[in-house]
Amino acid sequence: MRHLMMITVSAAAMFAAGCTPATDTAATNTTTTTETTETVMSDNELLAEWTGPYGGTPDFEHASLDDLAAAIREGMAMNLAEIDAITANPEPANFENTIIAMERSGEPLGRVFTFWGIWSSNNSTEEFRDIRNELTPELSAFNSQVTQNAALFARIRAVYEGDEMASLRPDQQRLVWLTYNSFARNGATLTGPAAERYAAISQELAQLYNTFSNNLLHDEDTYVTYISADQLSGLPESLVQAAANAATDRGHEGEYAITNTRSSMDPFLTFSDERDLRESVWRTYYSRGNNGDEFDNNQPILDILRLRDERVELLGYDNYAEWRLEDRMAQTPQRAMDLMEGVWTAAVARIHEEVADMQALADSEGADITIEPWDYRYYAEKVRAARYDLDSDEVKQYLQLDNLRQAMFYVAGELFGFDFRELPAGEVTVWNPAMRVFEVTDRTSGENVGLWYLDPYARPGKQSGAWANSLRGHTTIDGETNVLATNNSNFVEPSPGQPVLVSWDDATTFFHEFGHALHALSSNVDYPTLNGGVRDFTEFQSQLLERWLLTPEVVNNYLVNTAGEPMPQELIARIRAANNFNQGFSTGEYLASALMDMVYHTTDPAAIGDVQTFEQTTLDNLGMPDEIVMRHRSTQFGHIFEGEGYAAGYYGYMWADVLTADAAEAFEEAGSYYDPETAHRLVETLFAPRNSVDPAEAYRAFRGRDADVQALMRDRGFPVTE
Repeated sequence: MRHLMMITVSAAAMFAAGCTPATDTAATNTTTTTETTETVMSDNELLAEWTGPYGGTPDFEHASLDDLAAAIREGMAMNLAEIDAITANPEPANFENTIIAMERSGEPLGRVFTFWGIWSSNNSTEEFRDIRNELTPELSAFNSQVTQNAALFARIRAVYEGDEMASLRPDQQRLVWLTYNSFARNGATLTGPAAERYAAISQELAQLYNTFSNNLLHDEDTYVTYISADQLSGLPESLVQAAANAATDRGHEGEYAITNTRSSMDPFLTFSDERDLRESVWRTYYSRGNNGDEFDNNQPILDILRLRDERVELLGYDNYAEWRLEDRMAQTPQRAMDLMEGVWTAAVARIHEEVADMQALADSEGADITIEPWDYRYYAEKVRAARYDLDSDEVKQYLQLDNLRQAMFYVAGELFGFDFRELPAGEVTVWNPAMRVFEVTDRTSGENVGLWYLDPYARPGKQSGAWANSLRGHTTIDGETNVLATNNSNFVEPSPGQPVLVSWDDATTFFHEFGHALHALSSNVDYPTLNGGVRDFTEFQSQLLERWLLTPEVVNNYLVNTAGEPMPQELIARIRAANNFNQGFSTGEYLASALMDMVYHTTDPAAIGDVQTFEQTTLDNLGMPDEIVMRHRSTQFGHIFEGEGYAAGYYGYMWADVLTADAAEAFEEAGSYYDPETAHRLVETLFAPRNSVDPAEAYRAFRGRDADVQALMRDRGFPVTE
């Protein structure tokens, strides 16, 4: 089924904000429905098999929104026919005729969702959002038809509980368990009125996820701050040019546009000398979805939380977080809270230290202010410059996007044995002309591994942030398939002929998202479902790849300025010295969101009342410093309210951080981040298996033990408890 049931609970969630690869959606179909499928597919481009070189690729050039609704409906009908064939099989259920048959089903609909995902995340329009709103109830109903198909679940259960299970390979046993668990945890065990109510709730939630997403995108696209030439004080030239281009694109020639996205807001708050403007931009950004108009997200949040709680109660759980974490590495909400609260105490203490340093600097300058949230980035940058003689704009001169991409290719070659070759424009189609596509080959054999699509620039209709996706994953059940991986960013497009210069944080994020792509490209699994992941583990591989940005091999060879001069060693030394600078802010704003997520999903929704009051009260109880806010305030928290991918799971970044810090120490103990033996073990145990191995077992295979939480504290410069 390629986990289509997980997609259709909220189609928007398939490509929701964040940085997790979506479910892979293509392989060769050889079931008895192939002839019928091909006949239907010939009438709709979105259902058609992918053709051409590299194992076939999506035809974005001829993809039309006019075909989307019909393609979704045809795809659902075809998928249901495949399921009917499985349940009508007179032979007793076994691994091949039930589990593998399900793995082979749903391919045409999966191809449609590839285009759906691009229109949702990369090229959203009002027309698409109207279609999504129209189809969402149908998709939810389809999902319920699958997960509550009693005959299908009976066959799955027969395999899960049958004698054959013991004779299957470990990865096959895990596939059976994942399939059974997915159905059991999504209403398959319910009957009668409970099953009907479960399906109705899922349909309501799917609509609410769309509403939340559409409201947020509206505020990101609509609220733009335009400033004049006399309001540019402190801004680096690269940001000025980007703001001028953004204003021109929006019909405001001669002005400068600060768009309502993090990639525009963050550098403005860091460098602008205009305090009143900083406050205005800050309030605009952190008020997304909370403007008291028709696009307000406060009521959708309450409705989502109420329905989630009711739904899991039907399954016998006390709260949504208990249900969500049952099959995660954390296992229980309390274990996740224990980890976060332990780090939170250290982060808050560090925030108070950072604020004191900033206040002292502001006082010494005679600013006559008290540090507010819109001052934090600005004065943190001043403290950084004073303490480490480190100017972010100076560092940015050595962080050219193209060079960073080459650095990532170097790391992928050394660790994974991958080579990258850019394809000529037009060899495969893309969804935006600014994109670039690269062939990935195995350095030893020369065989094609897949393609890597890069969509780097911000534009209207593209969701904010950075994320990775897989348009196709590696499988072998009907012949080996290659991988089509994508990375998507929101860098500000430069003037023609100018390089893209990015911040250190953005460079780190670029490496992070490439880690997701490498996770997909390195897959050696046989079955589509095993290309998925466990939420509090899937961020680990990408967070670990961030560590290679500071390796000497990358710094000395790829961090060069426009004149080709390498970053000076003394600047590198200053960067390293400042590596843990501002950890209070970065850890605190993240943990505030993660803790709020868990509190929302362990609290009786009836007790929440007003969202804004509940948010503030919860943060006050946590001891949230006044000078920072949640990284994602409730009304813009797409990770948990645009779908269910990160709901009661945003803590997973911190869980993965523990694994990351501990794994990094393995390379340090080996003496090099390029140590061949450690790199080989990393790829073979933690990247290639994807979800074919329990994450805890996989990590123990790499490290020889469980991860040590104190590694995280050491990594961030927080006090270590021995």
